[in-house]
Amino acid sequence: MTTVQHKPFAITLKVGSSLANKTGSWRTFRPVYLDRMPPCNHQCPAGENIQAWLFHAEEGNYEQAWRQIMADNPFPAIMGRVCYHTCESACNRGQVDQAVGINAVERFLGDQALKYGWAIEPGKPTGKRVLVVGAGPAGLSAAYHLARLGHAVTVLEASPKAGGMIRYGIPKYRMPREKLNAEIQRIQAMGVEIRLNTRVTDLQRTLAEGGFDACFLALGLQLGQQLAIPQTGGLPVLDAIGVLRAVELEEPVALHGHVVVNGGGNTAIDVARSAIRLGALSVTVVVRRGREFMPAHPSEIREGLEEGMRLLNLRQITAIQDRTLTLEVMVPVEGGQIIRSGQTEILEADVLVQAFGQSGDFAAFEQLPGLVIADGAVQVGPDLMTGAAGIFAGGDMIPWARNATAAIGLGKKAARHIDAWLRGQAYRPRPKAEVADIGKLNTWYYSDAPRTVRPLLDVVRRTSGFAEVVGNLDEGNALFEARRCMSCGNCFECDNCYGVCPDNAVIKLGPGKRFRFNYDYCKGCGICAAECPCGAIKMVPEEI
Repeated sequence: MTTVQHKPFAITLKVGSSLANKTGSWRTFRPVYLDRMPPCNHQCPAGENIQAWLFHAEEGNYEQAWRQIMADNPFPAIMGRVCYHTCESACNRGQVDQAVGINAVERFLGDQALKYGWAIEPGKPTGKRVLVVGAGPAGLSAAYHLARLGHAVTVLEASPKAGGMIRYGIPKYRMPREKLNAEIQRIQAMGVEIRLNTRVTDLQRTLAEGGFDACFLALGLQLGQQLAIPQTGGLPVLDAIGVLRAVELEEPVALHGHVVVNGGGNTAIDVARSAIRLGALSVTVVVRRGREFMPAHPSEIREGLEEGMRLLNLRQITAIQDRTLTLEVMVPVEGGQIIRSGQTEILEADVLVQAFGQSGDFAAFEQLPGLVIADGAVQVGPDLMTGAAGIFAGGDMIPWARNATAAIGLGKKAARHIDAWLRGQAYRPRPKAEVADIGKLNTWYYSDAPRTVRPLLDVVRRTSGFAEVVGNLDEGNALFEARRCMSCGNCFECDNCYGVCPDNAVIKLGPGKRFRFNYDYCKGCGICAAECPCGAIKMVPEEI
């Protein structure tokens, strides 16, 4: 009996014939490349594409990184100083070692732009004119984006200088005025007209006389509020907004002797730290709730305490008699609530500053047909248009998150809706992708890289005046910090999928073009998705 010796299957095939064995027919799941939403982008109130500009920054292409920011936010040097960077609290890197210093890199890029004079060109003129009332962050953001869209923009501002609460509510030690002025001047260089010391008293008449096609209201909330506390005697009781405005305008302000600030927000801390710089003998901040529940940013509280501010938590001022404050001790209970104890303490003061929110003056347009004001805010639709056709509103004057970053995002949103309305269209934002949470990443591919911290001046130098207290990153550590980004949810061409595919079914398309799958040969094993560091591959059921 003759024994037949069989050759291995592969050897019996003719050259190229293995391509006929399309193993993709075995597949029940297929991998797909996708761009997920990085959590930092998802968290940003201004809607910045943070991951995109960090990518350019880590390549050392700082101008391109800055231009990517400017697509959404005209104030990187400002926001790199006053934004409380909630994006970093969402950063997946924070669950590996420490969050990427996004805010520090943004500030570095903003300062680079001012140093080298980078500019933005306006869009092709459309012939449409838009009025913006208020030169705060929302109004200026809207003006900038409208100018990029080609519209002629005039901004009317009642104050002697533009900037809104960034100027009149944030002290110079946090926001140097030369940086603020320079970023505003860049918007003016695009053709935006800003008329200062111009208060609008009759909106309808202003619109008619100016021949405007649309209007964006961004007056903000410039009036301070105070709690009604029973008082006898002549202790000066000031509102925090008025105090900070006076400090900015270098007007006389009674922050002397023993200063007490009532409130636990950022404005209260700003007043306290300003009083220290103005030579107060002592500064005490009285807060009704525990420190862990204070709305002020932890870094502001910490720096204020380092500078000599005293914090009295779980206290409520119940009476003022001459220069004596009666404080009632509050008691925390389960669930974060507090109750009154009936126990009182005495605190001496030479001046009391109340920091309890703000209100607006809407007299110029409250009679406008269709425009509704309720609970101290102008009511708007999803497109930010009021009940009056062509009149939009944003910033602190609408029921929305009230901070500078949110105001900038609302200005951009309003500009897009105004542009669409002027064209007789409706603006349709792109659907948002799923968020790339930490569970979609393979973090073991990322080596530990300690966060670079911005330098902080020593206490003596900080409290000797209103010079900026936080320093900047230099080019070397800004580059390093940008490179700590893990590119969550978006392919950065690491070649992992290309290297691990057992079927050679991943095809490289060239630098910057990423990859594609050859589904004729992909068996759907899922190794590529399992080994993708950034979660840019998803396994989906095969269509039957």
